[in-house]
Amino acid sequence: MGPLAGIRIIEIEGLGPAPFAGMMFADMGAEVISISRKSAAADAPVANVISERGKKSIALNLKDPRGVEALLKLCESADALIEGFRPGVAERLGIGPDDCAARNPKLVYGRMTGWGQTGPMASAAGHDINYISLSGALHAMGRDGDKPVPPLNLVGDFGGGGMFLAFGVVSALLEATRSGKGQVVDTSMVEGSAALMHMMYCFFNQKQWADKRGVNLLDSGAHFYETYETSDAKHVSIGPIEPQFYHILKEKLALDESFDAQLDPTRWPELKEKLTLIFKTKTRDQWCELLEGTDVCFAPILSMTEAPHHPHNVARKSFIEVNGETQPGPAPKFSRTVPSVQSGAPRPGSDTDQVLSELAGYDGETLAALRADGVLS
Repeated sequence: MGPLAGIRIIEIEGLGPAPFAGMMFADMGAEVISISRKSAAADAPVANVISERGKKSIALNLKDPRGVEALLKLCESADALIEGFRPGVAERLGIGPDDCAARNPKLVYGRMTGWGQTGPMASAAGHDINYISLSGALHAMGRDGDKPVPPLNLVGDFGGGGMFLAFGVVSALLEATRSGKGQVVDTSMVEGSAALMHMMYCFFNQKQWADKRGVNLLDSGAHFYETYETSDAKHVSIGPIEPQFYHILKEKLALDESFDAQLDPTRWPELKEKLTLIFKTKTRDQWCELLEGTDVCFAPILSMTEAPHHPHNVARKSFIEVNGETQPGPAPKFSRTVPSVQSGAPRPGSDTDQVLSELAGYDGETLAALRADGVLS
């Protein structure tokens, strides 16, 4: 059982970061009840959506007061609720923080938005790329002379969004054990992605980081913190920042004395050109044979197909198989309360009757009547 066993989380169905936070809770052993607004057809194949693994699913019509009442009844025995609506939507549905707190004053209410619940942009639409634009993160990503490069949607949606939502909810749950009171967790992807930029802002304040991409230590400016193409058109990464690790790189690659100027930014372009030619002299596997596992700070750049099969990832069980599909496993690892994925993604609405009967006290006749009226879909 994971470390969150015994914790019950209600998740209002959404996209991206909130379901990811729900997956994190489920991976750690929490009971996560996902509220879908539409159930799947009984004969439809179940999509193995990774973010839905380990959860229970019920389908409620939240535009019907009886569907809202069912959700509020579930809140009475829950520890937290998470949602990703635009500001004001949950309140209009009658499932906002005050509505839920009236049923359970100890409930933690986690809110996930891009801009936050307040501010002049709070009600505007947006996506990861917009949120990391406003935080300064996207401006810093890319090569010198080129336009910013979006880092997939890892920094806003998941790093600055879902993970901060999970952290905030767990923090509030810990506080509630002392105060006996719940509270609202207002998670903004702008603020989360800004927090992820803390090191760059620190360097910038110390005049050690130019407000320009592709010319700094960690943004592809330095020749020793870069990716290089190999002779077989694959790629490797190196990152020997520390002098003792950089010294090993010089030894392994038999680099000339020009590489002694490690920390002189004016020499970085020249040294990068030299390394580019050197790395094209061997295949990726040959470079792995020479450098992998040493203190050069080296790794092959693996594709999504390759990564699950790397010996280190296999030894750590970093990837798992669920319903015949490979996916990242629960993280982090624990010495005693070991997390595990209990099941794949449920069919939307597959647990409606069980959850409402066990946790909300609905009998079979009531459930049948609600389903006939379209409250339970």
